[in-house]
Amino acid sequence: MIDLNYLDYLEGFLTDNRKERFANVLANRTNHFTIVVEDVFQMHNTSAVMRSCEVFGIQQLNIIEQRFGKSIDKEIAMGAQKWVDINTFETVNSSIGTMRSKGYQIIATTPHNNSCMLSDFDISKPSAIYFGTEKEGLSQEVIDQADGYIKIPMVGFTESLNISVSAAIIIQDITTRLRQSNIAWQLSEEEILVKRLAWAKNTIKDIKRIEARYYSDQSQ
Repeated sequence: MIDLNYLDYLEGFLTDNRKERFANVLANRTNHFTIVVEDVFQMHNTSAVMRSCEVFGIQQLNIIEQRFGKSIDKEIAMGAQKWVDINTFETVNSSIGTMRSKGYQIIATTPHNNSCMLSDFDISKPSAIYFGTEKEGLSQEVIDQADGYIKIPMVGFTESLNISVSAAIIIQDITTRLRQSNIAWQLSEEEILVKRLAWAKNTIKDIKRIEARYYSDQSQ
């Protein structure tokens, strides 16, 4: 449970404009969809996917680091790492197990395997959407365990797009349709409070000193 007194204390250091901005952004955030990126070698692509998640309102980005352990390119992410939750997994199976435990169906992005077109994708079910490596695409592990497959319609000779481009197209499409639907896609009140607290802490300079002062006052 969130300590509401603590939240009020921290938000007292924010301007009204900043608090209003947080409220407006959180009103458009969703956990109905989550994005999973598998073993992307060029980390700037993952950073760009994170940026797309932030821009279009996806709160959770999951990264599988089974083969390549790299850090987020903060220049490409342009601060998105402050506002999007990053979860990391060491294996494909651990990510899939976690996604299923959270109630997500597993959706693989691939131009093959009788994938449905993006425009035909059923947005009603909570979905974890998997994106693969630049050259090889998704691993067979993901393909074999997926509940469904989607692809972006293409009319040229090239069969694939860069992962960051594919992710941006898919995320923009499904989140736009989600907001136009009657699906209950918004964050819960508790989830909003959690993010308000996290974002306040990410925003306030010298947060450790301010936290220490709060807890010192509470103990007196």
